[in-house]
Amino acid sequence: MSKKVLYEKKGEVAYVTLNRPECKNAVDYETHLLLCDVWKDFRDDPKLQVAILTGTGDAFTAGADLKTHAPEWRKVGPMVGRERLEDGLSGITRGPLSCIAKPIVAAINGWCLGHGVELALACDIRVASERAQFGTFEVRRGMHAADGGIVGLVNVCGAGIALEMVLTGEPISAARALMANMVSRVVPHSELMPATEDLVTHILRNDQAAIQSAKETVLEVIGRPLHDQLRVEALWGYALCGGNQSVMGRSQQFFEKTDRGRAGATKNSL
Repeated sequence: MSKKVLYEKKGEVAYVTLNRPECKNAVDYETHLLLCDVWKDFRDDPKLQVAILTGTGDAFTAGADLKTHAPEWRKVGPMVGRERLEDGLSGITRGPLSCIAKPIVAAINGWCLGHGVELALACDIRVASERAQFGTFEVRRGMHAADGGIVGLVNVCGAGIALEMVLTGEPISAARALMANMVSRVVPHSELMPATEDLVTHILRNDQAAIQSAKETVLEVIGRPLHDQLRVEALWGYALCGGNQSVMGRSQQFFEKTDRGRAGATKNSL
């Protein structure tokens, strides 16, 4: 893997690190292609269950690299939107790679701007350093989000914060992002990776077929009427119960009070 993207596998966890600190980890076209390859490998490797995405230095990512992307707009025509419907920038923001069933956790270590917000919102859970700043600055350059930024903000945070961010082009702090549900946790900068890895440990103690079905169910019900949401949940949930061979074994552990993470006599670090 190119040094622009670091990809490391540690047991069941994939570590994906944007590594262009000289330009705040901006995503150029090569980085986009490398990330697509990483997400395909993560999706297809049966040993991997969870991915952690972060950045090198003091930025998660400053977004799309305008030095490579801005000149490109002179060459494309009005059909470019249709041509890229299944090719989201950085892979997981739109198209087939946005539907990976395995969880992806973002460890947001600093500036998270423009496409960085899109990439973070494409992850399932976001943990932020207290130093993190979030902003959608595209409107300053005559553009606005096109790879899930507006959709992600509306779905995750609501129209109010989405409109404020995309219309003002001003950043918000990690504390404000927490209030807006953009991130799940804000931790001291030195504790970012330990806190993220601890969260991942809690994911890994669970049955992974259940984890993946739960993620797919959440994504499937977004935007549907309540009646349809309940039907989708029942369909996916009961199908999992009836088809997952580990249900009885894990239930027996619960009956015997030997399941991982139980408080009481068998209490452990989980």
